Amino acid sequence: MNELLSEISRCNICEKVLPLGPRPIVAAHSKSKILIIGQAPGSVVHKTGIPWDDKSGDNLRKWMGIDDSVFYDAEKIALIPMGFCYPGRGKTGDNPPTKKCAPKWHNPIIDQIESPKLILLIGKYAQDYYLNNKSKKTLTENVKNYQDYLPKYFVLPHPSPRNNIWQAKNEWFAKDVLPSLKQKIQQAF
Repeated sequence: MNELLSEISRCNICEKVLPLGPRPIVAAHSKSKILIIGQAPGSVVHKTGIPWDDKSGDNLRKWMGIDDSVFYDAEKIALIPMGFCYPGRGKTGDNPPTKKCAPKWHNPIIDQIESPKLILLIGKYAQDYYLNNKSKKTLTENVKNYQDYLPKYFVLPHPSPRNNIWQAKNEWFAKDVLPSLKQKIQQAF
């Protein structure tokens, strides 16, 4: 795994479309139990080089019911974005993840993980990629029907503070989905 991660750290296949240049950010270990597949690093994470080192990461750890020591233990949790580098900013937020990382790198990483117990698919990009034709039309429908994707996948919205409005409109998420997520996380360890 270390050799693969080293190779990924030198990846520059998307260099021409990355406004801040390539800085692949990923963490994994052959013994990772949970895989978190998110969108792409934001500008804060691009600066620090630490996956989920922002308010979205704070929210995600709270949703999962774990602290930093567990979250950043690669033997427990692999952090694999759809796009490994910061894609830049668009009109309504960060640009979508580049489409080259997942096809090139995801299978080689996942193939080296011995026995993952659970894969969290965070956001519609990850859900559409992994669920294929089983993905519903909207992220809300996916999350509302999260049990349809278990035991392999657990689907979640992006934990960005920008999604607080979505959470307020969908009170069932905190009431029904998050307790189940916390239980599945504990069972995976």
